[in-house]
Amino acid sequence: MILVAATVEMVAATMAPSVFEGRPAGAAETPIDKLVFGQLARLGIQPAHLCSDAVFVRRAYLDVIGTLPTMQEAKAFIADSNPHKRSALIDRLLERPEFADYWAMKWSDLLRIKAEFPINLWPNAAQAYHRWVRTAIKQNMPYDQFVRELLTASGSNFREGQVNFYRAMQNKSPEGIATTVALTFMGSRAEFWPKEYLPGMAMFFTQIGYKDTAEWKEQIVFWDPNAGAKSAGTNAIAPPAGADAPQMATFPDGTRIQLPPDRDPREVFADWLITPTNLWFTVNISNRVWSWLLGRGIIHEPDDIRSNNPASNYDLLAYLQKELIAAKYDLKHLYRLILNSKTYQLSSIPRSNDPRADIHFARYPIRRLEAEVLIDALNQITGTSEKYVSAIPEPFTNIPENVRSIALPDGSISSPYLELFGRPPRDTGLEAERSNRPSAAQRLHFLNSSHVQRKIEDSAKLRDLLRTTSRGQARDPIDALYLTILSRYPTDSELGVIGNYFRAASNRANAMNDIVWALINTEEFLHRH
Repeated sequence: MILVAATVEMVAATMAPSVFEGRPAGAAETPIDKLVFGQLARLGIQPAHLCSDAVFVRRAYLDVIGTLPTMQEAKAFIADSNPHKRSALIDRLLERPEFADYWAMKWSDLLRIKAEFPINLWPNAAQAYHRWVRTAIKQNMPYDQFVRELLTASGSNFREGQVNFYRAMQNKSPEGIATTVALTFMGSRAEFWPKEYLPGMAMFFTQIGYKDTAEWKEQIVFWDPNAGAKSAGTNAIAPPAGADAPQMATFPDGTRIQLPPDRDPREVFADWLITPTNLWFTVNISNRVWSWLLGRGIIHEPDDIRSNNPASNYDLLAYLQKELIAAKYDLKHLYRLILNSKTYQLSSIPRSNDPRADIHFARYPIRRLEAEVLIDALNQITGTSEKYVSAIPEPFTNIPENVRSIALPDGSISSPYLELFGRPPRDTGLEAERSNRPSAAQRLHFLNSSHVQRKIEDSAKLRDLLRTTSRGQARDPIDALYLTILSRYPTDSELGVIGNYFRAASNRANAMNDIVWALINTEEFLHRH
């Protein structure tokens, strides 16, 4: 098998670029492309060619729903002669149920949906929280409403999932809450603010009450006008002595206001945050969506927005903000704009060695698949499943094996594989918690582990694929494997090498296992490209 893998990698390294590239990008057509290509032209940087259909179908499935296309889906898309098939595919993917699963996973990282230490939501609350997030995404809840409900929610953390926003953080002091709000919804790190701003913002979160119930680990989160006095021990600007004394708070832009005594301060802050004129709000989410789809923020890192960390293309970011507001905070509108642009559909093969090319989106960036997406892809190919377990509560909670990794509702539900491949611990809500950097241990796992070997050797799906395709042309089994694993047909050179190996094998089932093992160990399979 080592020989097969080495041969596949060698052939892949010398493949004609046309496998991955399509026609030249040509003239800019969408507003996004005019802004990106215009800047590239001013910098003297050539954009990559457009990606091939085979690359696009795989890329779109992975980026939009975190799922590989099936052999049939890839084959049908490649064969489709409709000039608008890419746009049609994007529309279909945005309505797939996996869209809600995948983006709920993304938001669960940011919102720290995790039952165990150090977040300690406990399973009932974590599942209620995840269910609310997934439902909001499935129903395409406007983003301003999504954020407002999280900021102003009250009720049982077991029954009103969104109230867990105020429990899913390590520091629940007013300043700790303010820091989390700034990071999550403004993309801003409070440690870089003028020192008086954070205590002033913390005043909006001094009147949050937590009440235990008779049910184990259940809490009621509510507006408690008397909680401010209890919070005076923090570094927040504490209210002056006297029941009727005014309480002052400071918005992150430095504006000071007097808090109304008859209104939840969280509502006051939410009103300020989600207004269309608040650039912090629209910049943050527009930049995050771009980063999720293009691998890099227009402001990089996407949760480090500050004056001395400039955008690489201010006009592009302003355009996305404007479109989001005009679409009444419909995030799917942003997805469509970006996914339908030539900028998104560029090949990952660069046409410029200028070091500024990647910063200005001259090509699609190569990125390793997330841990959850990678194991789901391997399970889809082999028709197998994974065992997940949560250590809370006792005794250990076992998860049904047919649950996909991208749909796991709780960061405490895990497996050795997910831990090894960089799934984030969901302790802080920082994007950098997730690690997609390859490691030697990961490579050895795919190359040598019994975990991967058993999935391939015990795969009834692969045996059935061999049985049905062997009835046709000699190349059919190899075509089927390539379409299943890489979402494309093999090149002539690949077909020659792999075909000779397959035909010469005394046991075709073992030969197919070797080919599958070799293909899943290629950089092409392990990465978005």
